[in-house]
Amino acid sequence: MPKIFEAAEQLTAAIGQPLGETEWLLMTQERVNTFADATDDHQWIHVDAVKAKDGPFGAPIAHGYLTLSLAARFMPQLIDVRMKMGVNYGLDKVRFPSPVKVGQRIRGSGVIVAVEPTKDGAVQSTLRLTVEIEGSSKPACIADTISRYYF
Repeated sequence: MPKIFEAAEQLTAAIGQPLGETEWLLMTQERVNTFADATDDHQWIHVDAVKAKDGPFGAPIAHGYLTLSLAARFMPQLIDVRMKMGVNYGLDKVRFPSPVKVGQRIRGSGVIVAVEPTKDGAVQSTLRLTVEIEGSSKPACIADTISRYYF
């Protein structure tokens, strides 16, 4: 269940508090192939299971940008901001410490690290999203996602 926020003050009060974890998601070869088709990134470490088995990771891996794009899936499972309108403003400090192998399960966890008013009356929130790999001590991705909320 996502944490619900109905006012800017509630976001500010939540700075530094864990938002919990999302449901696990299985990384499938089909998802990797679909992303490869959408982005024209068909590098063999992603799409050639036979060649990737003998490659540096021992299996095909998800694109880093595929892992990052799953923020769109994970964030609504972590946070529900009840506002008039919201927009994705950008990202800061994106890192991919560990690859996600096809067949592994991942989930998101998050914490709000900053909240500040903007000149146009919105509230800008930075949520640090960590994409965890089941059974691994190293995350797949850490990204500071920036959203603007208009209450």
